[in-house]
Amino acid sequence: MTETHGEYTALLLDEGHSGDAAVLDRLRRDPAVVFVDRLDQQIESLRSLVPTPGPGALDEAPVWAYYSWRRTVVRLLGPASFRLLRLDRNRNKITAQEQERLRNVTVGIVGLSVGHAVALALTLEGACGGLRLADFDTLELSNLNRVPGTVLDLGVNKAVVAARRIAEIDPYVTVTLWEDGLDVESVAEFLDGTDVVIDECDSLDVKVSLRREAKRRGLPVLMATSDRGLLDVERFDLEPDRPVFHGVIGDVDVESLTGLGSRDKIPLVLRILDAGELSATMAASLVEVDETISTWPQLGGEVLLGGAQVAAAVRRIGLGQPLAPGRCRMDLDQHLDALTDPPRPHDLPEEPADRAVPAPVSHDAVDAVVHAAARAPSGGNVQPWTIAADDAGLTISVAPEHTTAMDVGYRGSCVAVGAALHNARIAASAAGLLGAVTVHDGDEGLPVATMTFGSGNARELTDRYEHMLDRTTNRRPGVPRPLDDTQAGLLAEAASREGARLCLVTDRDDIAMIGAILAESDRIRFLTPTLHREMIGELRWPPLDSVETGIDVRALELDSAELSTLALLRRPDVMERLGELDAGRALGKSTADRVASSSAVAVVAIPGSTPRDYVRGGEATESVWIHAQALGLAVQPISPVFLYGVESAELEQLSPRYAAPLERLREELFDVVGAKAGEALAMVLRLSHAPGPSVRSERLADRLRRRIS
Repeated sequence: MTETHGEYTALLLDEGHSGDAAVLDRLRRDPAVVFVDRLDQQIESLRSLVPTPGPGALDEAPVWAYYSWRRTVVRLLGPASFRLLRLDRNRNKITAQEQERLRNVTVGIVGLSVGHAVALALTLEGACGGLRLADFDTLELSNLNRVPGTVLDLGVNKAVVAARRIAEIDPYVTVTLWEDGLDVESVAEFLDGTDVVIDECDSLDVKVSLRREAKRRGLPVLMATSDRGLLDVERFDLEPDRPVFHGVIGDVDVESLTGLGSRDKIPLVLRILDAGELSATMAASLVEVDETISTWPQLGGEVLLGGAQVAAAVRRIGLGQPLAPGRCRMDLDQHLDALTDPPRPHDLPEEPADRAVPAPVSHDAVDAVVHAAARAPSGGNVQPWTIAADDAGLTISVAPEHTTAMDVGYRGSCVAVGAALHNARIAASAAGLLGAVTVHDGDEGLPVATMTFGSGNARELTDRYEHMLDRTTNRRPGVPRPLDDTQAGLLAEAASREGARLCLVTDRDDIAMIGAILAESDRIRFLTPTLHREMIGELRWPPLDSVETGIDVRALELDSAELSTLALLRRPDVMERLGELDAGRALGKSTADRVASSSAVAVVAIPGSTPRDYVRGGEATESVWIHAQALGLAVQPISPVFLYGVESAELEQLSPRYAAPLERLREELFDVVGAKAGEALAMVLRLSHAPGPSVRSERLADRLRRRIS
């Protein structure tokens, strides 16, 4: 606690007191000190009040207030008459009787950036009689976008700046400072004698400790967050058993919060602020922190709004008026929009459907083949196929209704059909059912793969059966250990046997270049509304969602900060804001980092771009994938936006705004992987040395048909 009150409080001097008179005489002799005397105007204004003040106010002795930091002495009304005149314009929003009650309230404010606005509003309204201010930081030029200080305050402790401002408005308000700020040990001392606690600090350990001590003492805690007018109220005075932060962060260990870096704070901060309710501009800015901006933004107007909100809440608490615990938002932008176009109510989200119970897998040989085909990978795990079988054979056809925008010309679906066919061949060989395989055109020119069951088997297929069943996507970051020549040769042979060519990239600089290409592709996918909507639509959030289609978010292998940020990235308004700024470079960072951790990048190249070529590419992709995993490698497929856009017009349709960049990225990828003229790319696979995946994707049984012959 600071004891040097003269640095931030006015020295009140009574000229009728001999000691004070001597001080005033000394100050008058100092040529650097300015005296300001406008007492006559104050008395005139006091006499004009309605109703006319009584003799006690009119006859009260004036004082001189010395402001050492300004080297100025000002003559003022005495405390009662000063307060009466200064707060007269508050009546009757705050009655005279209520003003007297509020004089007995002491408010503690921790954090004097937003907290300065809170202290200012409380002082202007006379909503308290005492203030305790805590902040260790000094005012910087970058703070003057929101802190109502001046350039003359630069380098001064923020609590001191606020205290000086309060003293210059009302020297009779009692102010005590903690210029060293608070830590876990000093919270209790700070709260001694405090009636209401305002939390505007950045330290998570202090935030939690402040609430726990306030809860123990039965003190209310208020917080304004300067985004969409969020006000948070915790009434521990009314609900002593209420969990801190309303229970949204659980029961955290305070020691684990000490000294957390900005990235480590993200999961808890986003839970506290409710990421889904952040403004688009704030959410988009959080994505850009450490990329194009240094920290999250705060606008002066929003900070001042927070001061007004907290002052209103303190008034209610101080006057015993109703104020429920919880939170509310006073979103100015939303209300301004409503001037011409009132907001329409949003439909309530539908309750998630009950999870379908997967059909039990039969050990019948034909069912085993069908099950193996269904285990094939597909973009976004949409499973864009229909698989039908009877005792004579099996067919796998494209299901057009399950396509997506990136599945240009159903080329991605054809790759999925090829992968399913490859699995079916392996399972049929293992069961001794391998027969002739054909791929022919079906409805709308889409390929249909048919396998007639026979009595054959192929050793190289049969040996892969268990590996095929174990095949899975692994998005974990890896260790970039190099592949040896034997491994590289086996992978190349796995592709060539299926009629494709493997472009295996192992040079570290080339891998980094591929990472940059794929990261920029991801950014474009996020910023293109249709692609973003479909990408987010692929995500499944257990236990609320069924995971039989789509991508289980646990399989993304995101750390807690990345998973929390995903709540922001899901929002189209945030992406729209980033698109307007042509920003969002961080959107592809996760992909770039994972590619950088790879041992190699394997790209499956096919000799043409017909549907049958892509079916062949799917078979080759699955073959390479199974072999790679058998070699102990983690495999992650990556589909850049431009992968199946062969023509420029197709890229234009995919993303009109980013068609030219997509074409450039496609050319760069072709160049770095060494694709040949006339070839197309079926799939990009990231190969790494990494621990096993957290979860495996499930499959939907209702796209499989078992016909009885």
